[in-house]
Amino acid sequence: MPRPKIAFVASSAPLAQSALADLSTAHGNVALDKADVIVALGGDGFMLQTLHATQHLAVPVYGMNRGTVGFLMNEFHATDLPDRLDAAVEEVINPLSMTALCVDGSMHEALAINEVSLLRAGPQAAKLRITVDGKLRMTELVCDGALLATPAGSTAYNYSAHGPILPIGSDVLALTAMSAFRPRRWRGALLPKRAVVRFDVIEPDKRPVMADADGKSVRDVASVEIRSDPSVQHRILFDPGHGLEERLIREQFA
Repeated sequence: MPRPKIAFVASSAPLAQSALADLSTAHGNVALDKADVIVALGGDGFMLQTLHATQHLAVPVYGMNRGTVGFLMNEFHATDLPDRLDAAVEEVINPLSMTALCVDGSMHEALAINEVSLLRAGPQAAKLRITVDGKLRMTELVCDGALLATPAGSTAYNYSAHGPILPIGSDVLALTAMSAFRPRRWRGALLPKRAVVRFDVIEPDKRPVMADADGKSVRDVASVEIRSDPSVQHRILFDPGHGLEERLIREQFA
């Protein structure tokens, strides 16, 4: 079997750049549009950047951790890479699509693999109205912010905000509040993957809110609509026994 054509990409971190040089020398480094597989060297943030930047190529991405946590990455080993790629297990995930309407009337769209979050952008708490599939579910949530997370992103910001960890393949999304003041003990909600969630910002001039989709931020939003986008498929490769499902389960017993 011919060896796969590999495109290596790396973050600017010295460890990642050193690995890029060594692996490119050992295996070659083809252009992204000529590759059978993309190997990303860095941390989770760089992996998200790589997935977004290459989603039009429909090529699987295999990450090796040269960052910190590396939840979306495999362990770094400089040897046996072709064998590891051949044995890797593929996970397919769909991102969230965010459409944000700003106070000035401008519209902004972005995709998020982990989560879409709304955060207060001033000294006062945000006031949000929540609608799900066209039905008003919460008239007023007073909070520092709220987010909608995918299963893949449920161990990131969502987990830090005390949201639930979602198993891969569960076809649900986590709606989680950050520092909710009213309702004070609201613990969020689990929603079907097909749900369309809308946040309307109450008093946006007095209580400004920003929206963020995997690091792409939009300030002074008036409303944000979020839905899963099945037309976009991110293909991620993991070593056997270390896929997203196993990692999500392991996190819950840490």
